[in-house]
Amino acid sequence: AQLEESGGGLVQAGGSLRLSCAASGRTFSSYAMGWFRQAPGKEREFVSAITFRGTTTYYEDSVKGRFAISRDNAKNTVYLQMNSLKPDDTAVYYCAADPLWGGLIQSRTPKFWGQGTQVTVSS
Repeated sequence: AQLEESGGGLVQAGGSLRLSCAASGRTFSSYAMGWFRQAPGKEREFVSAITFRGTTTYYEDSVKGRFAISRDNAKNTVYLQMNSLKPDDTAVYYCAADPLWGGLIQSRTPKFWGQGTQVTVSS
């Protein structure tokens, strides 16, 4: 099982990026998937999650209204559209997957992790 993120980079404040996470090795279409991030010197934190059918999404308060999570199960891919980016959004963003919704939004300890992609927002 493998999760591979892409789409990170350097962007000015107010700009946008779209992260992608391609899953392989198992049927992630039946898994809840999500995004976490870790800023320098800080603990990893939850950002967003989406149920396996894509019918329910959940966001950390600081990104509500700016970020949007979606998935394409035919492509085994989950996306994170990030708009109105702020310098505080600078972090390594990690894709995650768990067979249970609670593994992402409650315990925040998903079973599968990607390697991460760097997002840097300049002021």
